Amino acid sequence: MLDAAPERPAHRDPNVLRWLGAYTSSVLGDNVYYIALSWAAVRAGTPAQAGIVMTVGALPRAVLMLGGGVVADRLGPRRVVIGSDAVRCAVVLAVAAVLFLTGPRLWTLALLALVFGTVDAVFLPAVGALPARITGRTQLGRVHGMRGVANRCAGVVGAPLGGFAVAAGGASAAFTVAGLLIAVSAPLLVSLRMRALSGEDTAAERAATPWQDLRAGLRHIRRHRVLGPLMLAVALGDLGFVGPLNVGLALLADRRGWGAEGMGWVLAGFGAGAGLASLLLAVRGRVPRAGLVTGATVIGGSVAIAALALVPGLAAAVAVALAVGLLAGLSGALCGALLQTQTAPAYLGRVTAVSSLVSLGLAPLSMPFTAGAADAWGLGPVFAVSAAVCALGGVVVLVAPGLRRAELPG
Repeated sequence: MLDAAPERPAHRDPNVLRWLGAYTSSVLGDNVYYIALSWAAVRAGTPAQAGIVMTVGALPRAVLMLGGGVVADRLGPRRVVIGSDAVRCAVVLAVAAVLFLTGPRLWTLALLALVFGTVDAVFLPAVGALPARITGRTQLGRVHGMRGVANRCAGVVGAPLGGFAVAAGGASAAFTVAGLLIAVSAPLLVSLRMRALSGEDTAAERAATPWQDLRAGLRHIRRHRVLGPLMLAVALGDLGFVGPLNVGLALLADRRGWGAEGMGWVLAGFGAGAGLASLLLAVRGRVPRAGLVTGATVIGGSVAIAALALVPGLAAAVAVALAVGLLAGLSGALCGALLQTQTAPAYLGRVTAVSSLVSLGLAPLSMPFTAGAADAWGLGPVFAVSAAVCALGGVVVLVAPGLRRAELPG
C-alpha cells in the first residue's frame, strides 16, 4: 500500500503515468477494434446485417452495466480491469486468427461482439473506480482531465490506424493490432501501487448478495445531495446532446451541401474544443466553484448547439462546434471529476456504472427520434428542442444547492 507521504502532482507521479499509459493503450485498441468489426461486418453481409452485429455488442453492455458495477466494487477495480483486458485481448486475437484462416463470417463477428460487449459491462465501471486507488483526492480532477485527453488522442489516432491496418492486411490484421494494443495495458496495470481508501467497506461489511449491493449503490446515489441531481443532469445533457451531434450533424451537412468532408471539419472543431477543455482540467487540477461552472457551461453549450443549426457557412459551423466542444467538454469533465470526488469509495464502481449506463445506454436512444423529427419538422426545431433538453440539465445543476455549491478538493 502507499504510505501517507504528501501527494505528488498527478502529471509527475509514475504510478498515475503507468495508469495513463495502460488506459490510453486499451482505449486505442478499442478504437481499432470497432473499425475492424464494422468493416468486417459490412464485408461479410448486408448493411442491415452489419447493423445487427454492432447492436449485438451494444445490448449486453447496456443490460449488464449495473451488475458490472457491483462486480467492480466487490472484487476490486484493478483485478477486474486486468481480467477484462485479458479476456478482450484473447478473444480479439482468436477471432483475428479465425478470420485469417477462413475469412469473415457473420456468426463469428456476432460472437466476438457479444463477448466484447459483455466484458465491457464489467470493464467500464472498474475503469471509473480505479483512479481513486492510484492517487489522492486532490489530484482526481487532474487525473480525470488526463483521461479526457487520452480519449481524444485515442480517437484521433485510432480511426486512421484501424483504417491503415484494414487496408494493409484486412480485418484480421486490424483485429491483431487491436488485441496487441489491449495487451500492452496488462503489465502496466499489474505494476500499479494501490492506495488504501478511508471509508471503503471490508468483505465482512458488504451486503450479503450482489442484488443487495446494487440496491445499496442506487440508494447511495438517490440520497446523496450531489450525486442524485448530478445523474439527472447528466441524463438530460446527454439526451439533448447526442442526437444533434450525431444524426443531426450528418443531416445538416447534407442539406447545407458541406458533404462528408465538411462534416469532418465540424467534428474536428468539436473534438478540438473538447480536448482543450480536458487539457485545461489536466493542467489546472481543479476549477473553482466547480458546481456553478458546470451548470453555466451546460447552459452555454446548449445555446451553442441551437446556434449550430442556424449558421449558413462551414467556417462559422466549425467555430460554433469548437465552442460546443469547449463548453460541453468542460462540463463533462467537471461532472466526471465531481462524481469521482463526491462518491464514497465503496460505491465507486456502482456509481460509475449508473453514469456509464446513462451515457452509453440511454442517450443513444435519442438518435432515431432526432432523425424522425428532422424529417417531420426540420432541423431548426429539432436542434432547438434538443438544446432545451440539454439546458434543462444545467438548470438542474443550478437549482440543486448541494450540486451548485460543490467544489473539487484542492
